[in-house]
Amino acid sequence: MQQDTPLSGIRIVEHASGVAGAWAGRLLAAMGAEVIMVEPPGLCPLRKRASLFENGSSALFAYVAADKRSVVLDLATTEGRGELDALLAGAAILIDDTPLGEREALGLDEAAIAARHPDLVHLSVLPFGATGPKADWKGEEINLIHAGGEGYLLPNGLSATLFPDRPPLKIAGHFAEMQGGVAAALAGLAALWSGEGQFVDVSVQDANLAVGAFALQRYGDGSIEHRLTRSFRYGGVIECRDGYVELLTLEERQWRGLVELMGHPEWAADDAFNDAVERSARGEMINREIHAFARAHDVGDIVARAQKLGVPMARYNAPEQVLAGAHETARGIFQNQEWPGVGAFSVQTAPFRFGAEAPRLVAPAPQPGADQALVSSATEKRRASA
Repeated sequence: MQQDTPLSGIRIVEHASGVAGAWAGRLLAAMGAEVIMVEPPGLCPLRKRASLFENGSSALFAYVAADKRSVVLDLATTEGRGELDALLAGAAILIDDTPLGEREALGLDEAAIAARHPDLVHLSVLPFGATGPKADWKGEEINLIHAGGEGYLLPNGLSATLFPDRPPLKIAGHFAEMQGGVAAALAGLAALWSGEGQFVDVSVQDANLAVGAFALQRYGDGSIEHRLTRSFRYGGVIECRDGYVELLTLEERQWRGLVELMGHPEWAADDAFNDAVERSARGEMINREIHAFARAHDVGDIVARAQKLGVPMARYNAPEQVLAGAHETARGIFQNQEWPGVGAFSVQTAPFRFGAEAPRLVAPAPQPGADQALVSSATEKRRASA
């Protein structure tokens, strides 16, 4: 737990077996909250989820559980539920992704939590939310990326050009679930700062629909995108002599900068290119010229020149280039973390900061039950106040 951060002194209890709930807790921990993971006797399933280190431990868990604490409780027993209540008595938020049909038996249903802890923010994080005909449905990452519409549009751009016959794909990793986690963290904070205990219903599908507006644009203009047609009229991912760049020119000044970057080619002097609509109509032709130009230049050179001219162009980085990037290093985005049996590895700290210094990870993901003493302390405190 960090000091002088927005959530210093705030306790959050996390009962999560999926990435969305765990990522919400991870973001709140990065803001300084004390996040206590409540694990079942069989432990959190994320401890066994891929990607895995060579020793078999989960890299995913190491990432989403950093700076958290761990207690093991059997909520199927009266004793376990009592211990949970003791922890919740000193907490501001409960994050829970237990399936609806299993909540009542564990004392985690909405009515029971509200009755026992009326001042608590009960943050429910489920694949399809806690209401509606799909509320009882389970959903993994591949279900959710497609349920949000984004999977239908992948691969696109350069990937679709190189591999036009490939089927729809999901984004690597846990993109959809992490979008749900971001929405949950923001919703939980909004409820916390309202000053009242309440039930907050977060749907991972809803979160992905909110950020995947292109999949729903047919409701605005009637168009229907497809992964083989989804691309910028000109620009996008472009091959250079030693790598790739991504180019986007939406504004008139950006188009003029691109023309200057390319040395004012003769074809661009045609008055028709002064009209944005006409440029879009001739996008295929423009892209041929851009691609031919870019293949004769190195990434570093063309990006530096483009930036000076106000042209939105950047290196299309490989992961190792992101980790070692000068900008990323200067901002302290990544930090080496020690993990038992693994050694040091680089991990993103947080996608935000609250001062001049980047946030730091204080502790690696906890060992199971490493903070069991918190249960005894909370139980004794509750008995003393009864």
